[in-house]
Amino acid sequence: MPQLTRKQKQWLVSAHVSTGALWFGTAVCMVVISLHHQNPTSGDELYLAQETIQILDEVVIVPAASLSLLTGGLLSWLTVWGFTKFYWVISKWVVTLALIIFGTFWLGQWTNAATAIAETERLKALQNPLFMFDSHSALIGGVIQTVCLLGIIAVSILKPWGRRDTKKAEKATAEA
Repeated sequence: MPQLTRKQKQWLVSAHVSTGALWFGTAVCMVVISLHHQNPTSGDELYLAQETIQILDEVVIVPAASLSLLTGGLLSWLTVWGFTKFYWVISKWVVTLALIIFGTFWLGQWTNAATAIAETERLKALQNPLFMFDSHSALIGGVIQTVCLLGIIAVSILKPWGRRDTKKAEKATAEA
């Protein structure tokens, strides 16, 4: 396995932290925008809020999440942390992949659908059950995503779980 120099590792960790922070900060902004525009005074305000959330998702969240996953993968591959040596790394991988899958197949779809409805129906969208479901689901999903990202950040800083004891597992497998 190739190893990074100290300086290369510092740059890669900086890129990883930056993309994760960008993902988290944008997720917080999307939740705030959604909460602030729960009772719009016009159809244009409703559509603009939905379109802003959609643009932030497509232009910032998707690239930031992708780059966070990429830099995390490089850090796992090119440092002693590895992919499965530490419980805290495993937990970050599981949660990150779950968030990306959830964002791709549900959260993004709800956001796109709510934006499309708001674009055509404007203020009448608030009477549309599909719009209400999509916008509320996106808000709740956004809150869940934000809390999970905050958890990933905490795990990254605290590294609360240590190294996996792979020698015991190898010994147990060999004895069986």
